[in-house]
Amino acid sequence: MPNLGLLFDVDGPLASPLTRSVIIPSILRDLVKLAGAGVPIAFITGRSDVFIADELVAPLFEKGMAGALEQGRSGMFGVFEKGGSWAPITPDGMGEVVVDTSVAVPAPPVDALRQLVQDDFADVVFFDETKRAMVSVEQRKEVAPSVFHAAQARFDDAAFHIMVAHGLGIRHGERVHADGAGQVPFRIDPTIISTDIESVLLDKDRGAERALTYLGGFAELPRRWRTVGDSRSDYKMADHLHAAGYDVAHVDVRPSDGILDRGYPVITIGDEIHDDAGAALLAHWVRELGIR
Repeated sequence: MPNLGLLFDVDGPLASPLTRSVIIPSILRDLVKLAGAGVPIAFITGRSDVFIADELVAPLFEKGMAGALEQGRSGMFGVFEKGGSWAPITPDGMGEVVVDTSVAVPAPPVDALRQLVQDDFADVVFFDETKRAMVSVEQRKEVAPSVFHAAQARFDDAAFHIMVAHGLGIRHGERVHADGAGQVPFRIDPTIISTDIESVLLDKDRGAERALTYLGGFAELPRRWRTVGDSRSDYKMADHLHAAGYDVAHVDVRPSDGILDRGYPVITIGDEIHDDAGAALLAHWVRELGIR
C-alpha cells in the first residue's frame, strides 16, 4: 500500500463552486487510479449524502471505481453534513447512511426556516431538503454572488431570531444567545454559496476522526496524509491528523481567504484554485506514486 492517505472536502477541491458538480474529467480518473493503487480516501463534506451519491459517487463508479476499490482494498468513506451522517463507499456503491440524531436541528425551527425561505428568499436561495441533521439554504445557480450575499445577510439575521424564538441557544459570529440552561448548542455558518444552521459539535475534525476509524478497519493506516479544502474550517481535518501523530500537510485551494498558521505544512498549488488545484494535486500524486 502506498504511504499516502487523502481527506477531501468536496465543494471547491473536487466539485466546481459554480456548477456544484465535478467538471474536470481528470479528477474522477485520478481518484479511481489512486483508489486502485490502495490509497485510502475519504470525503469530509458539509454536503448531504444524496448530493455526494449523485454528484460524486455515481460519476466515480461510471469511471470504474467499483473495480478500483476491489483491487486497492484500502477503503473509501463519506462523512456528510460535517459529521452529522456518514456511510462507507464499497465496490457495491454507497452503503447505508447513518445519521447522528443527537446533533440534529429540532423539527419546529426547521419548519420555520423552510417557511422563511418560501416567503422571503425563494428567488435567491433554495432550502436543501436532502439534509438530515443540519439546515442549509443555498444560492440559486442563476443568482449573482453579489445578490446572494446581500440576501444572505438578511436571511442569517432572520434565522438567528427564529432559533431564539424557539428557545434554542445560537451563535452567529460575535452574536450569541444562550438557551434557558445557559447552553449554545447551535451556530449559523455562512459560506460563499450557502448558510448552514448546525450543531456546534459538527466540524471537519469530527469527520476526520470518524473517517480514520473506518479506514483503519481495512489495513494499517499510512503515516503520510494530505487534507484538501477551500475554507478555513477544512484545516481542522489536518489538525486532527497532526494531533494524532500523523505526517500531514493541508492543501488550501482558496488561499485568498487567508492561510492559517499551523504546526504542519500548508500547501498551495501555484496560481491554481478550487477544482483546478484539486485536479493538479491528484495528478501530482498519480505521477509521484508511479501509477499508470
